[in-house]
Amino acid sequence: MSVLFRSLAACFFLISSHTVWAADTIVVKKDARLDLLAAKQAQINKRTAMLTSNGQYKGYRVQVISTNSRDQALRMKTELLSRFPDQKTYTSYQSPLFKVRIGNFVRKEDAEQFRKMLSRLYPQGVYVVEDLIEYNAAEDELTQ
Repeated sequence: MSVLFRSLAACFFLISSHTVWAADTIVVKKDARLDLLAAKQAQINKRTAMLTSNGQYKGYRVQVISTNSRDQALRMKTELLSRFPDQKTYTSYQSPLFKVRIGNFVRKEDAEQFRKMLSRLYPQGVYVVEDLIEYNAAEDELTQ
C-alpha cells in the first residue's frame, strides 16, 4: 500500500504543481482594423436582411387609392405625378382592384411622415404598405 500511496501522492503533487491558483490577468492586443471590419460586416448584414431571395429590397410605399375603376386609378396617378414629381408612383392590379402607390421608403418612419402629408390632401384611405421597392444601396452609403 505504501507504493500505491506514494504513487497517488506523486500524482497529486504533479497536478497541483502545474495548476495556477493565482488571479492572473490576460492582456489581449487587438488590431484596430478589426473594429472597422466588424462595422463593415454589420452594415452588410443589415443590408442583406432587407433583401428578398430574388435580390429586391423590402421597404414601404404609401397607398393612396384602391378602386375598381382603372380610369380613377390613372387619374390619381397623374395627379400624384404632378404634385410630387420627385416621387415615383406605381399602379398595380390585383383582381378586382387597381392600387396606386407612391414612394420608395426604406424606413417605415419616413413612409409614415409622407403618409401624414398626403392624408391632408387625400383624407380617405391613405396608408403605409410593405412592398418591394427600388433602392440603390450606394446612394444611402454615400450619405452616411
